[in-house]
Amino acid sequence: MGEIERKPPTEVIIEASIINTSPEKKHSFSINNAAEPYPSSILTRLHAGYFRISLSVGGQAMLWKILTEPNGTVSQDVWQLFLKVPSSVCLVLWCLAILTQISLSFVYILRCFFHFHLVKAEFVHHIGVNYFYAPWISWLILLQSAPTLFPNTSIYYLVLCWIFIVPLAMLDIKIYGQWFTTEKRFLSIMANPTSQISVIGNFVAARAAAKMGWKESAICMWSLGVVHYLVLFVTLYQRLSGGNSLPLILRPTFFLFIAAPSMASLAWNSITGAFDTTSKMLFFFSVFLFMSLACRPSLFKKSMRKFNVAWWAYSFPLTFLAMAAAEYAQEVKGHVATVLMLVLSALSVLVFLGLMMLAAVNTDQLLGKTDPIVSFSDNQKSST
Repeated sequence: MGEIERKPPTEVIIEASIINTSPEKKHSFSINNAAEPYPSSILTRLHAGYFRISLSVGGQAMLWKILTEPNGTVSQDVWQLFLKVPSSVCLVLWCLAILTQISLSFVYILRCFFHFHLVKAEFVHHIGVNYFYAPWISWLILLQSAPTLFPNTSIYYLVLCWIFIVPLAMLDIKIYGQWFTTEKRFLSIMANPTSQISVIGNFVAARAAAKMGWKESAICMWSLGVVHYLVLFVTLYQRLSGGNSLPLILRPTFFLFIAAPSMASLAWNSITGAFDTTSKMLFFFSVFLFMSLACRPSLFKKSMRKFNVAWWAYSFPLTFLAMAAAEYAQEVKGHVATVLMLVLSALSVLVFLGLMMLAAVNTDQLLGKTDPIVSFSDNQKSST
């Protein structure tokens, strides 16, 4: 009887140990094997959203070019002070911007070769697809902010402008076409603040074309951008049911509401040659949107807990607004316009410098495991 009582518990313990331990070992082995290569390579972490950095640096170069450009109508002491800024400052900013853009472009090209499946995943993602505009916008901004050593009448400028505008037009045909022809990608479903990057690209392209004297092409790109901006803004404003929500970590992209009308104002100014009523209306609207966001810091409180690449969405929209304010101040020549330009320009520079220092100190977080685009699906699962 004693022997019979001992055998069953012995067998149960052995069977339980075999059942419990073997799957754990297999499971932990497979996780480690799958997880080790993922964080080890920068190619798997750097997505198109990182071009927000080059957009911010290029925007600063463009802002200072506008502020330091000689203007025959300038008579105020403030503008005379800007004209005394050494041209080397603009050249250093432009060189930093082009170095950043070339570095990001090189890494992203390698990502396309070695991890094309990740690039494809970005393109089908309702947020990630919008950042495919960012590299081409950055190149166009660099082209427009280039020093006077590279005149916009040269054949090289013309060829480069076409090279950077054509991909934007192709993306427009693809994405705008999906908004009203593909049922699963209707605008009411896909719309989010990052969707405004597409219209910003059209406005930047329109300004570049206008600077070269291509007035008809500039009007074409501007009209394409402004029509889709109106539709997109109304869609986002109404928050139609069924639309994809935005994760908290991407709340800084709300500042793109400022960038679109600001760049539209700058583009129309370049097309008409004057900061007329249309440009002023768009500028005032962007100022109103900026004040609306600035009065609601609680909207961004949770997204500011940990530094990440999404924070760069604060910088270049403010820079675009400061550029529009500079053009407005040159046209109006009033004290209020000058003060507004100085405040917005100073704020833009301070935000840019702050982000540069944070990026230098928190490099591990900037290229960390947390990906704002990939984490969206995780947030959706946890919320449901």
